[in-house]
Amino acid sequence: MNKLNPKQQRFVEEYLLDLNATQAAIRAGYSAKTAQEQSSRLLSKVIVSKAINAALAARSKRTKINADWVLTRLAEEAEADLADIYDDNDNLLPVKKWPKIWRTGLVAGRKVDELFDGSGDDRRMIGVAKEVRLADRHAKILAIGKHVGVNAFEEIVTHKGLEGLAARLDRLKLLDE
Repeated sequence: MNKLNPKQQRFVEEYLLDLNATQAAIRAGYSAKTAQEQSSRLLSKVIVSKAINAALAARSKRTKINADWVLTRLAEEAEADLADIYDDNDNLLPVKKWPKIWRTGLVAGRKVDELFDGSGDDRRMIGVAKEVRLADRHAKILAIGKHVGVNAFEEIVTHKGLEGLAARLDRLKLLDE
């Protein structure tokens, strides 16, 4: 069988949304009770894993977001200087004058408050408070990185003694024959 069945194809499409195999199985129409087992079984099928890898590669090519992009973006964000959005008098620059890296993801929001003294007719503005909220830039980049296969973002679990287990089992089968 060299072709995915419709349910497997739907699983692949759903898996690409969030890389959550259990939820992808549920959204693809598998039973919620057995979704974890079904998703594990699906991911272990060569045809399904090849389809996922091909779809991820195609998406990476289409969006021009790949491991190089992620690492370059991380480096740019890591080196971004907060002083670049302030003038020499420590006043916040207008957004249009911010470097692009700050305008495209490093700032989650900004708030400007006018400060007043007095009340009623005696009330007068005495200043302006400007607040910049920084985005959780690493969380966003990590999420993107998981979709384009940056191995540095993968959780790696190695069980001592399991390396080469399949080969050892094959050798044991030969001895039994």
